[in-house]
Amino acid sequence: MGRRAGRGGTDGETGAARRGATDGETGAARRGATDGETGNTFDSGRLLCEPPSMNDSIPDAPGERAPAAVSDGIPAGYEVSTDADRLDLALIHHWLSTDAYWALGRPRERQDRAVAGSLNFGLYETGTADGGAGRGRQVGYARVVTDRTTFAWLCDVYIAPAARGKGLGTALVTHIRDHLAPYGLSRILLATGDAHDVYARVGFEPLSEPGKWMALGLQ
Repeated sequence: MGRRAGRGGTDGETGAARRGATDGETGAARRGATDGETGNTFDSGRLLCEPPSMNDSIPDAPGERAPAAVSDGIPAGYEVSTDADRLDLALIHHWLSTDAYWALGRPRERQDRAVAGSLNFGLYETGTADGGAGRGRQVGYARVVTDRTTFAWLCDVYIAPAARGKGLGTALVTHIRDHLAPYGLSRILLATGDAHDVYARVGFEPLSEPGKWMALGLQ
C-alpha cells in the first residue's frame, strides 16, 4: 500500500484478525467476509509484510480467469486489475528490492516465483500509455497468498513514491478486502510495524489471543 516501510517483514501470526465468522481452531475472528492486507508501502508511511517463504509456491486456483479491471472505491483516474498479464514484473521487483524494507535485496527470480504463486493486484493510472492499447502506467501493487476458502495473507503492498499522498494505499487494500469477500474466508492476516491505524480503517484489529499463534521461519 502506499506507505513506507518501517521494520522488517514479519510472519502472518502477528497479523490482524477480524470479527464475524470465526475460525474454530484459534478463535480469531473477522468482520464480514472481508480480508486484510500486509507488507506495504503506503501514502503516509510504511507498512510491513513478508509472508513465510513456504507460501511462495502456493498456486492459483486451476482454471481461474482474472476478472476485468474494476475501479470501485478507487480514486478517479486509477483502476485495479488482477490480470497477471498487465503486471510490470521488472518494475515490481525494482520497487520491492530497492525501496521496501521487508524485501530489500530480494532476487528477481524469487520475486517472480512469489508473483506466480499469488493472487496479484495491480494499480494503474487510466489514460496513460504503458505500451499497451488502453492500458495505464502501473503505480501500485499488492499480492495475496490464499487457498480461496479459509485463509489469506496480504503482502508486498506498495505504492510508487510519485503516487503517494492520494489515499491510494488505503483504497487498494479496501478494494482487495472487497474482492476477497465472496470467498467467505475465515481470516485474513497481515503484519505491520507502524501502520496499525491505516489497517484499522479497513477493519483490521490486533489478535485477541496472540499467545495462541506460532511461527516457523521469518519473524
